[in-house]
Amino acid sequence: MSDSTTARKPRILVLSAYDAGSHRRWREQLVAGLDGYEWHSLALPPRYFRWRIRGNALTWLNEPLLNQQWDLLLATSMVDLASIRGFHPHLASIPAVLYMHENQFSYPESEGQHQSVDPQMVNLYSAISATTVVFNSDWNRRSFLAGVEALFRKLPDGIPEGALERLTAKSQVVPVPVEERLFRERQRPPDTDCPHLLWNHRWEYDKGPDRLLMLLDELRLQGQNFRLSVVGEQFRQQPGEFESILERHGDRIVYWGFLADQSQYDKLLQEADVVISTAVHDFQGLSMLEAMASGCLALAPDRLAYPEYVPASQLYPSVSGRPDREAEGAARQLVNMLASGSVASVPDEWRESRLLTAYEKMIHTTLETHRLS
Repeated sequence: MSDSTTARKPRILVLSAYDAGSHRRWREQLVAGLDGYEWHSLALPPRYFRWRIRGNALTWLNEPLLNQQWDLLLATSMVDLASIRGFHPHLASIPAVLYMHENQFSYPESEGQHQSVDPQMVNLYSAISATTVVFNSDWNRRSFLAGVEALFRKLPDGIPEGALERLTAKSQVVPVPVEERLFRERQRPPDTDCPHLLWNHRWEYDKGPDRLLMLLDELRLQGQNFRLSVVGEQFRQQPGEFESILERHGDRIVYWGFLADQSQYDKLLQEADVVISTAVHDFQGLSMLEAMASGCLALAPDRLAYPEYVPASQLYPSVSGRPDREAEGAARQLVNMLASGSVASVPDEWRESRLLTAYEKMIHTTLETHRLS
């Protein structure tokens, strides 16, 4: 939506300091879907997490694009926006949107990581520096603000009055869109006798592979037949539970591993009956939304962002510290869903066509507010 008073399209520079799959996809969706702007992007590879989040402003210190004139900066939550604007003073006078794919206040520590407040401070300084802060879920927004409040309580002195209130006032929620091609009507009901279960997440500890293993074991104990696909991005080191799943339930496997072919993955979303999350960390849950758009029933814990779009009848109780009890509850919930004839809930509000309009409105409002200030 260009300004009617000028023929020139507003120039937007997108900064993505850790351009992982969902970050890259989000960036490309905006560039392709909002043609009323002149888009340019700077992106860094998704590796060396600690260095990326702390050092991106230094990496880009001599970047020619940062010396140009822009109408808006659009930075992801990994970007050290405060330092970017400090190193390039002319950028401090233009509006900036910070897009929070995640926040470091609510990211669980894995084994081998050392705790550091640095990533949290990058998030905090960037949010304070931004004109508008946008989150991909209300859970993300609420947990960020709660984390900032908790941090402020720990600091010995010098907390600026009204800082948390100002952050809250300039925060809003606009999720990462689900692509239109995935919204396809099912031609068959779910298989309730031997459902095809899909777990489609990163193969890392925070996605709860230990809880998935317990759930599958519990389903077998209860005599519930199922077929299983476990797919997602893999890494050189991965939790040992995946090997255990293959050993104990290999006879039920339909797909296993990473599906690099997009059409094959889309086909799997159409074939599966129930998409499952066992995650202890998920700021939006895009893989769940994709499967739900394709007609899958959902089975997810009643925590994180899931209650924002998963029907209550498809949520199982979250039991902190007792994954075994949580697995029992998840198994009962699945059996009840299959017996009661639960139907898929299509997340229409997350459609790309609807959310691109929300992004356009957010960008236009940010530009106009700055112009009138």
